[in-house]
Amino acid sequence: MSSHSDSQLNLIVTGGAGYVGSVCAARLLESGHRVTVVDDLSTGHRDAVPAEATFVEGDIAEVADDLLADGFDGVLHFAGKSLVGESMQAPDKYWHGNVMTTLRLLDAMRRHRTPRLVFSSTAATYGEPATIPIPEDAATNPTNTYGATKLAVDHMISSYATAHGLAAVSLRYFNVAGAYGRFGERHTSETHLIPIVLQVAAGVREQVQIFGDDYPTPDGTAIRDYIHVVDLADAHEAALFRATPGEHRIYNLGNGAGFSVKQVIETCRTVTGHQIPAVVAGRRAGDPAVLVASSERARSELGWTPRRADLAEIVADAWSFAQARFAR
Repeated sequence: MSSHSDSQLNLIVTGGAGYVGSVCAARLLESGHRVTVVDDLSTGHRDAVPAEATFVEGDIAEVADDLLADGFDGVLHFAGKSLVGESMQAPDKYWHGNVMTTLRLLDAMRRHRTPRLVFSSTAATYGEPATIPIPEDAATNPTNTYGATKLAVDHMISSYATAHGLAAVSLRYFNVAGAYGRFGERHTSETHLIPIVLQVAAGVREQVQIFGDDYPTPDGTAIRDYIHVVDLADAHEAALFRATPGEHRIYNLGNGAGFSVKQVIETCRTVTGHQIPAVVAGRRAGDPAVLVASSERARSELGWTPRRADLAEIVADAWSFAQARFAR
């Protein structure tokens, strides 16, 4: 994975039993780093933690102080709540789970002089963008509680970096997809398009809903940025080595193009060989027509390029994982 293999780091991955965290932990281990996964297993899976990682079951807010006393080179912070709809119905869960938890983590890092933080942020911090693709200096105006809590954490990290010399990077991304061998996406309540479409192909769902086909896009359906989970994991490692004491850098990660809902469904049909019935439903409130991130800054400063930007490859990896999962 990495050209940094001469520098092995001792790292904590919070939320490492979840989708993105588990892939990131696996890739970091392959690069020769030492990894301790912390996860309370509220949405993660114990068997998603790589065997070579040390596993601590618990809430990072409660275990950070004791854990960081052992001395670590950095934290990759994935743990958090991430369902947009739920964030609007249960905001307290999101302000506690995303903001208060991270504040306690930051305080523990400061006390134990943990030098680096890479934070899993989101392009939901921008809200409805004025320009596409979205650059990092776009106005942040989140349209939901989830995006607002992630933006609040970004502000906290900035102030800690300035005041306490923390070397911090936030990575903002949209739709993560694909899988990495046995590490893939399996949420209890699935809200992401590609796994939902593949559940139809696997016979777990009857049909997929298209929310709105009257958008001002070439085929009338919403366009979103999809990024392969392995590309995403590799960006997190690159960020660890780009982090600079006293600075908080923010990078958007995306494929730069975007795919429409119809394109995603059609690609899934091709890859799986299944018909995948689709029905059109009304638009969902707050769904913008197009959301695509610009990754120019990440490309130039992190030396990062998405190597798996082909939608068929992303879907094929996710399909292999889905087949293995639903065959059990």
